[in-house]
Amino acid sequence: MSSVALAEELLLLAYDNESGKAIGSRIGLDLGMAAAVLVELALAGRIAYSDGTIIVTNDKPIGEPIADDVLARIASDTPHTPASWVQRLRHGLRGRVLADLCARGVICDVDETAMEGYVHLHRYPTIDASVENEVRDRLSKALNGDGVPAERTAALATLVAAVRMEPTLGLSVEETLEAHNQLEKIGGGAGFTGNVSLEESTIRPSVALVIAALAKAIQQALGTPRPATPAGG
Repeated sequence: MSSVALAEELLLLAYDNESGKAIGSRIGLDLGMAAAVLVELALAGRIAYSDGTIIVTNDKPIGEPIADDVLARIASDTPHTPASWVQRLRHGLRGRVLADLCARGVICDVDETAMEGYVHLHRYPTIDASVENEVRDRLSKALNGDGVPAERTAALATLVAAVRMEPTLGLSVEETLEAHNQLEKIGGGAGFTGNVSLEESTIRPSVALVIAALAKAIQQALGTPRPATPAGG
């Protein structure tokens, strides 16, 4: 697997580098990160979507602590739908991912204590921008390219669209709307959204089914999308 997990990629896109604050819907980000962990397992051939539920096809760890914990949890539990799993997994996930990125020196934790120590406000400004730059570069190439991106990038594009994270890309309103359409087009071309049959898709059917189900679960959880607005820093 990649040295950077998909959940980490989503989080880095969602946090402003300088202010260290999250941009956009926090619930949306949490749902997207939970889905990203499951996508990670699908990409590694550990889970599949079958009869409306997520099932384990191989319980061997992949070497990523958060994903491996989730894999063990799914293996030991009764089958649940993708919608159920993203809700179950989103709680506490962001804090763990933030802590991991801090430990690796990608971001830092700035504790701004308020109200005489009773309220702790945390910011997470970027220390090493190279990781996020690589993610943004992949997305930019996918948005501006004609072909179908690799599985991992296509999955990331689909999650960004499902969570409505286009404002984090630093675009104008018009460009944000265009980016959303292009991200959805990428998902369609990969076979995630039903625009292309699995036989025509360049993505493994087992992976495409999982991503399609998770994207639908996120969209249903978030409800009707609001008009896109540019990033506010």
